[in-house]
Amino acid sequence: MASIAELQPRELLSTGDALRLEGVSRSFGALRAVENFSFSVAAGERRAVIGANGAGKTTLFNVIMGDYAASAGRVRFFGDDVTAHPPYERIRAGMRRTYQSSLLFRDLTVRDNLFLAVRGVSRGRFSFRRSGKSQSTEDILERVRLTHVGDESVASLSHGQQRQLEIGMALAGAPRLILFDEPAAGLSLAERRELVALLTALPAHMSFILIEHDLEIALRVVSRVTVMHNGRMLKEGTPAEIENDAEVQEIYMGQAGHA
Repeated sequence: MASIAELQPRELLSTGDALRLEGVSRSFGALRAVENFSFSVAAGERRAVIGANGAGKTTLFNVIMGDYAASAGRVRFFGDDVTAHPPYERIRAGMRRTYQSSLLFRDLTVRDNLFLAVRGVSRGRFSFRRSGKSQSTEDILERVRLTHVGDESVASLSHGQQRQLEIGMALAGAPRLILFDEPAAGLSLAERRELVALLTALPAHMSFILIEHDLEIALRVVSRVTVMHNGRMLKEGTPAEIENDAEVQEIYMGQAGHA
């Protein structure tokens, strides 16, 4: 049977769920940050995970990506059980993520950051020889609207442009699923509009899960929303259903308003 990495995009889409969590928990001593969490994300689906601070959202991402081992339960990626797989194996299978804190090479150019990201997920990743411009790098530069600053150092970019670059690096190597951890944090109004345009323009076959405190952004770019509270799933529904849910407003929006 072919592994995930060997399957072609059409075959991947035919498997149904891109991601399935089955009773996933993550404990830190006596603290259960995520408890008995189950959900599925279809191939091509855009999902938001929202909740007040401390709800367990980033811990959930860390378990999905393999940065933290699940204390219980199963993580399945396009049908394969990846619960015990390290992050690099999940990356090879087509899983990516961005982080709340920037992990960019600030002294390198935008183009060089993307080149390293592309090279890191390619078969020849241990060879850093390059001649001219990499077409994959140039394609990503154009997709995240940074071609005009490709030769600028990352340190000279605005905060919003650095967020765009992080998304570009996550796009390296044709991912099947991307986890976006608060990509709108610290962005200006104009930068938030750019982020929405970028996310909505991602290829239709590409799944993503978005953690975002800015509900105006989150509810505009996804088709399903999962609400977390105290490490558990509280609600699941369409953006309209979640936005108008009284319990969500009381637990999540009320707490956010007093943060």
